[in-house]
Amino acid sequence: MLGSMSDAAPLASSSDAELIEALQARQPMALSVLYDRYASLVYGLALKMMANVSDAEDLVQEVFVTLGQGASYDARRGSVSSFLCALTRARALERLRAQESQHPFWKSWQPTCSGESVRAAPFEQLSMEERRQVVRAALSQLSDNQRQLLELLYYQGLTQAEVARHLRIPLATVKSRSRQALCQLRNSLQTLLR
Repeated sequence: MLGSMSDAAPLASSSDAELIEALQARQPMALSVLYDRYASLVYGLALKMMANVSDAEDLVQEVFVTLGQGASYDARRGSVSSFLCALTRARALERLRAQESQHPFWKSWQPTCSGESVRAAPFEQLSMEERRQVVRAALSQLSDNQRQLLELLYYQGLTQAEVARHLRIPLATVKSRSRQALCQLRNSLQTLLR
């Protein structure tokens, strides 16, 4: 059992770095606070990639269990939200590739979206919509080529080599454009990355 809500209250105002330290010091309520803070972000990405509510919910649980078991988060490599997004993306791709290899025939018959939806609390909906608007604005500042590359890499799960073949451009071009696009996005999204 994680403990009572009053146990989490002192941690609620802690920074992400402090929560990670608390988690490493075996304070389980730190995971609860991180979950409250980032579950909707992880769930949104998981749902976008998995296109299935149940699979997305399972993936959210897996990501936070991994974090709670001491995932190798390194603050020098980025924010906790960036780490969780990278972990979510990696786990989603693993699952999608496993599903594809197990059922290649059925994949072509599967609907692209389950149509299921989950209702978030009003404040959570507002927060998610505000984030979406900031992300949409940042994406609109990218060139069409950069947006297309990021979509292929991060939402369709293609490797850089696969993107190069798909777009019929050199691999070096894919690498440089994706790097430029990510740097530009990072600068545009500084407020969300804190």
